[in-house]
Amino acid sequence: MVFKGLSKALGLSRDMDVNEFMSAAEAEDVDAMHDAADFYVKPISLQTEADVKIVEEELANKNIVLLNITPIARNPQKLKDAINALRQNVIKINGDIARISDNTILLTPGKVKIVKKKR
Repeated sequence: MVFKGLSKALGLSRDMDVNEFMSAAEAEDVDAMHDAADFYVKPISLQTEADVKIVEEELANKNIVLLNITPIARNPQKLKDAINALRQNVIKINGDIARISDNTILLTPGKVKIVKKKR
């Protein structure tokens, strides 16, 4: 639902392949693609516990994180521990956290809230 709304807002049609729109190399090199921005939406893949710190740093820098949990999902206890740590951090900074798909969690920095109820 969120992706559908974002796709519509960005002018992406259902027929367009995401890979055609932006390659992984482009996604990692945001500054070369765009003028500098105050804040970014950053995709991060949660592979190890060390990635929790990366997410926390991005939130501290006021960036929004789209967290892919697929890599760590094979170990349910590590996933649970990582999500609990991130949840505690988000509470501490007055941000927000929500699962937006089976494999993706949205995390926001302080004073950015996610509307979780459907209209």
